[in-house]
Amino acid sequence: MQFLEKIKKSIFSLTILIFLIISFFVFKFALQKEKIYSPKISDNQIFTDFKVQSLIDENQIYFNKVLVGQNFYLINIWSSWCVPCKDEIKYLLELKNVTPIMMIGINYKDKKKNALDFLKSYGDPFDQIFIDKQGTISINFGAYGVPETFLINNDNKVLKKYIGPLNEKDVNEIKKIINN
Repeated sequence: MQFLEKIKKSIFSLTILIFLIISFFVFKFALQKEKIYSPKISDNQIFTDFKVQSLIDENQIYFNKVLVGQNFYLINIWSSWCVPCKDEIKYLLELKNVTPIMMIGINYKDKKKNALDFLKSYGDPFDQIFIDKQGTISINFGAYGVPETFLINNDNKVLKKYIGPLNEKDVNEIKKIINN
């Protein structure tokens, strides 16, 4: 009987040891795996071949289908919880009113109700608004946070990237670029 007990204890101890060794290697390889997600921008051109979901009607379309027929596009990454986004909305509305630029909003990690309430309260300068629940669309554009704005041309080339909220100087610069 004692011999059987010793074997059971040895098997149990060996099982625990094997489990710990396997766990160690699983964690070791998981921690060494690259976790950096690089934006899909090459030669200052944004990657546009991906599906997006509309904030308003929740339909899905390819983003590159939106970028057709205009000379310039302004892509603005924003959220309802972003305080600087509230400050810059007046500049986006000004651009919308005085330029022919197509404005695309990317709603970053937000709730639909909050985003719609934000637009109702502060104004909606966007021709199209898409949802970015996970933040991967924004990363693909090379954004680091909100708000960020990209001025791109009809070749999907990023002409100018604005990190942080737009201001009067930025608006004047955008007007100058698109009017030349």
